[in-house]
Amino acid sequence: MVDRWRICLKMAASIRRTFQNHIFTFKNVHFMPTRGFQRTRPVLGAMDAEFEKAKVQLNTLKNEPGNDVKLTIYALFKQATIGKCNVKKPGMMDFVGKAKWDAWNNLSDMTQDEAQKAYIDLVHKLAGDESQSKAAAPSTETAGKYETVAVTLNDGIFKITLNRPAKKNAINYKMYEEVGLALSEAANDKNCTLAVLTGAGDYYCSGNDLSNFMNIPADGIGAMAKQGGDILEKFVNAFIDFPKPLIGLINGPAVGVSVTVLGLFDVVYASDKATFHTPFSQLGQSPEGCSSYVFPKLMGTAKASEMLLFNKKITAQEACDRNLVSEVFPNDVFQKETEARVQQYAKLPKISLQKCKLVSRELEKEKLYQVNKHECVILMERWQSDECMNAIMGFFSSKGSKL
Repeated sequence: MVDRWRICLKMAASIRRTFQNHIFTFKNVHFMPTRGFQRTRPVLGAMDAEFEKAKVQLNTLKNEPGNDVKLTIYALFKQATIGKCNVKKPGMMDFVGKAKWDAWNNLSDMTQDEAQKAYIDLVHKLAGDESQSKAAAPSTETAGKYETVAVTLNDGIFKITLNRPAKKNAINYKMYEEVGLALSEAANDKNCTLAVLTGAGDYYCSGNDLSNFMNIPADGIGAMAKQGGDILEKFVNAFIDFPKPLIGLINGPAVGVSVTVLGLFDVVYASDKATFHTPFSQLGQSPEGCSSYVFPKLMGTAKASEMLLFNKKITAQEACDRNLVSEVFPNDVFQKETEARVQQYAKLPKISLQKCKLVSRELEKEKLYQVNKHECVILMERWQSDECMNAIMGFFSSKGSKL
């Protein structure tokens, strides 16, 4: 089984690297030569100037987008400058060529002017996401300490922003470590009254970065599972241990561990654009973040099972109805409304807030430690199973076919 894991994961990693390294060179992506592609007309029309500006703007972005976005950019550019896909579909083993062909061919109903506009809008959105990332830049005191999160401290509010918007804030091992570090810093900072956790860009968090499974150490699959289990247990314990009020601002879709740990927060506010998804059995895995214990307490067994066993994705309002979310706000006023709430809470007496949390949470801490450890043990077994291996391979295959 270990050999099969290694072979399959090496194949997945190879495919992944192929997409990363050969689908596009991010700079000058538009001008990549492609055999057999004929340009049918020059780029003309009312949006021509904006289209040219967008091409230049794309090449000035600092953060490289994910492969799905790159393929969308590629397809829109081809559709805008050439029109319908006019080349033969590559063979099944040509992963890169097939992905590019599919992306372009799927736009066959879109006119060239429509493709131009969609291209312009997408580039502007990428630039906007990057600007938002810069706006969430760390304070001078924490500059250089964090790579995957942005940390600020203002007026007693210690704000932690998951800051990988191009990757939909997927949690890699570095982010696991840095979120725990930031929570520890907030806990020990005498100027911090409460902490806030949110996401940069359109997503709150897309869950565990499955590239974490791509690096198999020399000691084998068991060592990889043990490393992952230790990292996860430490990460969840950071939430259990946090002594000050912890507020979640869920600005967009949340997946996996970013959902399960919400049961350890004190207050959770969500945009009406947010969704909550825990696809554990779909990926051959099992619940974490103490959700196996906390979710049934919050929602009741039947509602919790819909999410934890059967992968049900719920809306922000459904999450509120199930007591996972405290309140839902329209997306256009979400930031303004939640900011006002948080600022109001930060003016309350610090020690009193901590004592109130201590009284309501302290008796549960030992139980939560036990649940966290038990969940991690089960997950380590799952990560070494054929079921999990096949599910993850299926995930990578489906992602490749949809790019």
